[in-house]
Amino acid sequence: MTVWPIMTLGFLEVSKGDYASALNTMESVINDLPHRPCNDPLNAWAVPDALEAMINVGRLDDAEQWIDQWSGHGQRLDRAWVLALSARCRGMLLAARGDVDGAIEAAELAMREHARLPMPFEEARTRLLLGQLQRRKRQKQTAVDSLSQALQCFEELGTPLWAKRVRDELARTKVAGGSDADLTPSEQRVAELAASGMTTRDIASALFISPKTVEANIGKIYRKLGIRTRAELGQRMQRL
Repeated sequence: MTVWPIMTLGFLEVSKGDYASALNTMESVINDLPHRPCNDPLNAWAVPDALEAMINVGRLDDAEQWIDQWSGHGQRLDRAWVLALSARCRGMLLAARGDVDGAIEAAELAMREHARLPMPFEEARTRLLLGQLQRRKRQKQTAVDSLSQALQCFEELGTPLWAKRVRDELARTKVAGGSDADLTPSEQRVAELAASGMTTRDIASALFISPKTVEANIGKIYRKLGIRTRAELGQRMQRL
């Protein structure tokens, strides 16, 4: 019975974006699954949240092994929710490795599986990922459409943490740019993460953008703020 509170706490930490804590919370449950005699993936509710956490903390190889195994179970048993969520996780993994086209294909596959499911919350999470990927490919209007549908669902379900995530993505998608004195919402988010001590690769994984895009944003941030180092950025962000 302890599994369910653990999975619930892990889900809350994923919802807050605290991926390191989420993975630490759920690691024992995930590690125990392969040793269970009746390893029906229908019972493995922690897996998609744990995989999202693994990807966001940079454990990509571990995540890939789990995705391959888990999606295989889904295909063998024709579990639509397993197929949908494993495809979503594969999309996250491919995006973290820079294959945005492959990530979009995986997310679209997930959406097709969602059509078989009465699980609007999970479908909205997949739409959020799809919108992020479409924004990364500069498909602005398509991204806005995907994100708007996700936002509507999250608001109807009463999930404010996830609704805020989508609003932040919409702000980054719709922004046309700011003056030389102001940071755009995208630059602001990169600046906050960089100032917190995250590496370029970690920032790229968290925001579903490429490391080159992170570096380009940091260059713009430095020019706009008139600084040259991460230490100066940390000081400036504290003042802002």
